[in-house]
Amino acid sequence: MKPLKFIGSSEDDLAAFPREVKQAAGFQLFRVQAGLMPADWKPMLSVGVGAGAYEIRVHVLGEWRVIYVAKFADSIYVLHAFQKKTQQTRKEDIELAANRYRQLKENSK
Repeated sequence: MKPLKFIGSSEDDLAAFPREVKQAAGFQLFRVQAGLMPADWKPMLSVGVGAGAYEIRVHVLGEWRVIYVAKFADSIYVLHAFQKKTQQTRKEDIELAANRYRQLKENSK
Protein backbone atom coordinates (compact mmCIF):
# COMPACT_ATOMS: atom_id res chain seq x y z
CA MET A 1 0.00 0.00 0.00
CA LYS A 2 1.44 3.36 -1.05
CA PRO A 3 1.78 6.02 1.66
CA LEU A 4 0.09 9.41 1.36
CA LYS A 5 2.23 12.52 1.20
CA PHE A 6 0.71 15.97 1.42
CA ILE A 7 2.06 18.91 -0.56
CA GLY A 8 1.86 22.48 0.75
CA SER A 9 -1.13 23.13 3.00
CA SER A 10 -3.19 20.21 1.63
CA GLU A 11 -3.02 18.22 4.90
CA ASP A 12 -4.17 21.20 6.98
CA ASP A 13 -6.85 22.01 4.42
CA LEU A 14 -8.18 18.45 4.54
CA ALA A 15 -8.03 18.44 8.35
CA ALA A 16 -10.24 21.55 8.38
CA PHE A 17 -13.06 19.73 6.53
CA PRO A 18 -16.13 18.80 8.61
CA ARG A 19 -15.82 15.37 10.25
CA GLU A 20 -18.23 13.60 7.86
CA VAL A 21 -16.42 15.04 4.84
CA LYS A 22 -13.00 14.04 6.23
CA GLN A 23 -14.26 10.48 6.73
CA ALA A 24 -15.59 10.26 3.17
CA ALA A 25 -12.44 11.80 1.65
CA GLY A 26 -10.21 9.61 3.81
CA PHE A 27 -12.02 6.47 2.68
CA GLN A 28 -11.58 7.46 -0.97
CA LEU A 29 -7.87 8.17 -0.41
CA PHE A 30 -7.58 4.74 1.23
CA ARG A 31 -9.08 3.20 -1.93
CA VAL A 32 -6.41 4.97 -3.97
CA GLN A 33 -3.69 3.70 -1.63
CA ALA A 34 -5.02 0.17 -2.17
CA GLY A 35 -4.68 0.57 -5.95
CA LEU A 36 -8.36 1.24 -6.63
CA MET A 37 -10.04 4.29 -8.11
CA PRO A 38 -12.24 6.51 -5.92
CA ALA A 39 -16.01 6.05 -6.15
CA ASP A 40 -16.47 9.47 -7.83
CA TRP A 41 -13.52 11.02 -9.65
CA LYS A 42 -12.40 12.74 -12.79
CA PRO A 43 -9.03 13.29 -14.45
CA MET A 44 -7.59 16.78 -13.96
CA LEU A 45 -5.79 17.33 -17.25
CA SER A 46 -5.61 21.06 -16.54
CA VAL A 47 -3.51 20.42 -13.42
CA GLY A 48 -0.71 18.37 -14.93
CA VAL A 49 0.79 18.19 -18.37
CA GLY A 50 -0.18 14.71 -19.41
CA ALA A 51 -2.00 12.15 -17.33
CA GLY A 52 -1.62 11.62 -13.63
CA ALA A 53 -3.65 14.16 -11.64
CA TYR A 54 -7.14 13.19 -10.47
CA GLU A 55 -9.92 14.84 -8.51
CA ILE A 56 -11.86 12.99 -5.83
CA ARG A 57 -15.40 14.36 -5.66
CA VAL A 58 -17.10 14.23 -2.26
CA HIS A 59 -20.81 15.08 -2.07
CA VAL A 60 -21.34 15.33 1.70
CA LEU A 61 -22.52 18.58 3.34
CA GLY A 62 -21.88 20.36 0.05
CA GLU A 63 -19.23 19.77 -2.59
CA TRP A 64 -15.61 19.02 -1.67
CA ARG A 65 -12.60 18.11 -3.77
CA VAL A 66 -9.23 16.45 -3.21
CA ILE A 67 -6.71 16.59 -6.07
CA TYR A 68 -4.01 13.94 -6.01
CA VAL A 69 -1.32 12.25 -8.10
CA ALA A 70 -0.75 8.50 -7.89
CA LYS A 71 1.60 7.92 -10.82
CA PHE A 72 4.83 7.99 -8.80
CA ALA A 73 6.08 4.62 -7.55
CA ASP A 74 6.85 5.70 -3.99
CA SER A 75 3.74 7.58 -2.79
CA ILE A 76 0.37 9.14 -3.50
CA TYR A 77 0.67 12.90 -3.36
CA VAL A 78 -2.26 15.04 -2.25
CA LEU A 79 -1.88 18.36 -4.06
CA HIS A 80 -4.93 20.30 -2.89
CA ALA A 81 -8.12 19.90 -0.82
CA PHE A 82 -10.93 22.45 -0.93
CA GLN A 83 -14.65 23.11 -0.80
CA LYS A 84 -16.17 23.72 -4.21
CA LYS A 85 -18.72 26.52 -4.15
CA THR A 86 -19.35 27.10 -7.85
CA GLN A 87 -20.29 24.92 -10.83
CA GLN A 88 -16.84 25.24 -12.36
CA THR A 89 -13.64 24.69 -10.38
CA ARG A 90 -12.07 28.04 -9.57
CA LYS A 91 -9.01 28.99 -11.60
CA GLU A 92 -7.11 29.66 -8.35
CA ASP A 93 -7.68 26.08 -7.16
CA ILE A 94 -6.49 24.61 -10.47
CA GLU A 95 -3.43 26.88 -10.55
CA LEU A 96 -2.48 26.01 -6.95
CA ALA A 97 -2.68 22.27 -7.66
CA ALA A 98 -0.78 22.72 -10.96
CA ASN A 99 2.01 24.67 -9.23
CA ARG A 100 2.34 22.00 -6.55
CA TYR A 101 2.40 19.28 -9.22
CA ARG A 102 5.18 21.13 -11.11
CA GLN A 103 7.20 21.45 -7.89
CA LEU A 104 6.70 17.77 -7.17
CA LYS A 105 7.91 16.77 -10.64
CA GLU A 106 10.93 19.08 -10.40
CA ASN A 107 11.89 17.70 -6.97
CA SER A 108 11.57 14.09 -8.16
CA LYS A 109 14.20 14.50 -10.90
